[in-house]
Amino acid sequence: MKLLLTESGIKNASIHAALVELLGKPIAESTALIVPTALHAQRGGAVQAARVISGREDRGPMAGLGWKSLGVLELAALPSIGTELWVPMVRETDALLVEGGDPMYLCHWMRESGLADLLPTLHDTVYVGLSAGSMVLTPSIGPDFVRWAPPGGGDKTLGIVDFSIFPHTDYPGMPDNSMANAEKWAATMPVRSYAIDNETAIKVVDGKVEVVSEGNWRLFDPEGKA
Repeated sequence: MKLLLTESGIKNASIHAALVELLGKPIAESTALIVPTALHAQRGGAVQAARVISGREDRGPMAGLGWKSLGVLELAALPSIGTELWVPMVRETDALLVEGGDPMYLCHWMRESGLADLLPTLHDTVYVGLSAGSMVLTPSIGPDFVRWAPPGGGDKTLGIVDFSIFPHTDYPGMPDNSMANAEKWAATMPVRSYAIDNETAIKVVDGKVEVVSEGNWRLFDPEGKA
């Protein structure tokens, strides 16, 4: 699986070019499924889900990029239907667009739905994460980012990548997401960590990590030192 882990979607030309490179063809010739599940665990989530699915989210578009076809994969619905109804569709799609929201709620439903087990087998699929959709692939997110409490508690996520992500760094209106607080957070994390802003994405192919950015980002080692 090829990963493009963003903070705010396909925000600029560099991230857009990285997506096209990973797809290996134009977006207009590619199919996608959008996963809005994480949005439902936050205030106004239903309205936000409608906006992103309809492509009316212009701050960092995902659905509205001009895909050949676009479907909606709601993870909370999957346990009640047969895998034959959704697994082939996921395997055939070119891109999974995993929206932001609550990372622990998303992690819970990725596991409950069976998508978490399926992801490592999707060798040709491009996974595009936005905020929580990116954080869910890390080993853990840190207690500061836990809002929805999963059964059994904790902050452990899927561990598909071996680093953690601090999103929305220095974002206007989010004073807690300062770079100084990112450094403090990173000092508590057991793995290397990236603080990224809304002009930055992390591309991962065959375990090789590359930062794609027109903005600001920082890498911290496990001791929290740059």
